Amino acid sequence: MKTCLIVDDSRVVRKVAQKIFEELGFTCSEAEDGQKAVEACTKAMPEVILLDWNMPVMNGIEFLGKLRQMQGGNAPKVVFCTTENDFSFIQEALNAGASEYIMKPFDKEIVQSKLQQIGVL
Repeated sequence: MKTCLIVDDSRVVRKVAQKIFEELGFTCSEAEDGQKAVEACTKAMPEVILLDWNMPVMNGIEFLGKLRQMQGGNAPKVVFCTTENDFSFIQEALNAGASEYIMKPFDKEIVQSKLQQIGVL
């Protein structure tokens, strides 16, 4: 069973994403900010991380930097999920080690196609 960590400060977004990922055959866990996500990855490194950009405590880009320094932290595919459609943000995310990005709001088709592109489906 493939694993996915959903990192978003919105409970609604986490629930929607969890439903989509479970339909695609993933076991999901959740974190509401980057710090909680670091703790989750310390316990068990997921195969895929759906990562929000704007969060309290630690934002997505800060989390990604920390993740990539952790033992095994290069393994997860990270899909940034953001309302920022400015190309400079997307470029920054990809430079920081993100595999892909999706815009909010998203649906199952978008998620599925991105996961296929990065080779986890």
